[in-house]
Amino acid sequence: MTSGLAYGESGQRLDVYRPVTAPQASPTVLLWHGSGPDERDVLAPLARATAALGTVCFVPDWRPDTHDHGRTHLRESAAFVRRHTDDYGGDSGRITLAGWSLGARAAVAAALDPRALDGWRPRAVVAIAGGYTDPEPLTGRAPMDELLDKTLDEVPVLLIHGTADTVEDIQHSRRLHAALRQRGRPTSLDEPPTDHAGIIMTVYDPEAARCLPSDQDHAVRAAHRAARLLHDPCGALTRT
Repeated sequence: MTSGLAYGESGQRLDVYRPVTAPQASPTVLLWHGSGPDERDVLAPLARATAALGTVCFVPDWRPDTHDHGRTHLRESAAFVRRHTDDYGGDSGRITLAGWSLGARAAVAAALDPRALDGWRPRAVVAIAGGYTDPEPLTGRAPMDELLDKTLDEVPVLLIHGTADTVEDIQHSRRLHAALRQRGRPTSLDEPPTDHAGIIMTVYDPEAARCLPSDQDHAVRAAHRAARLLHDPCGALTRT
């Protein structure tokens, strides 16, 4: 892992998780955390599991509590990954955009509206345990509202959401999945038996007010399912 790289003028930092061995340019993931400011460490277990499969994983800090709700940070992180993927053994032609919780909402919005990231289109979006009826930072609109208004292109949207999630109800992902299918959009939905924290191989600690790494079986199994989606989203669609 390369830790604490500054990725834009805002001074925010990111970590890069790389495969131990990679014979050629590896698939790449940009993975956004949720609503807690500067919580890139929360995604470390999932990022390590993804890198172990052969994927380069960029995990930035960002702050939803800024004046623009984190829009600048998200856009800067995407621009950095596009410019520097090759420097870390990744393939700039195979970048997946992903997010957890609020990060998932932003990632889906980026798939639906090309203007969100200056016209850049990822090869796929993986949305982990998100809610899609409230506004998100990149466009200021709810993804479900964007979906109704847009003529959609072919960026696949893969959803994964724990059936025991009490923070973001799984119905959010079920409704988005159904709407995408109705519009003819390439999509899939995975529903592992875990909760909001478990899906990224963590458990919420009330004393720390933070998600911490977990070795509980449901969390390990769910996060490895998420890692496989991040590593090979197009393959997951083929298997659906």
